[in-house]
Amino acid sequence: MPPPTSIKLRTRSRLLEVTFDDGTRFELPFEYLRVYSPSAEVRGHGPGQETLQLGKHDVGIKAVEPVGNYAVKLVFDDGHDSGLYSWNYLHELGREHAQKWASYLARLEDLGIPYPTPTPTKK
Repeated sequence: MPPPTSIKLRTRSRLLEVTFDDGTRFELPFEYLRVYSPSAEVRGHGPGQETLQLGKHDVGIKAVEPVGNYAVKLVFDDGHDSGLYSWNYLHELGREHAQKWASYLARLEDLGIPYPTPTPTKK
């Protein structure tokens, strides 16, 4: 997938707007991007090793850093910055936003966790 033609950080509305040359445009909420970070910290190293992200409804993005010509690194204000969002993954997150978010909310419901989720206490 070619790089997006535009990536705009909309801090007030907490959205990352991504436009591709095929005309598709996605507005991806910061919380959604944080919950679905492609990092090993979130995804684990294999199926079933994912870590459910909680307390991210107020997360911000401090920076969008290009990584070569294939991805961006999002620097979140909670200190998370290890996920590389490839152009394919950003497009997937945009295309599948409704399904992925519904899946996240269903997982919370199954676990009896209210939304917005409480911020975990630091150990």
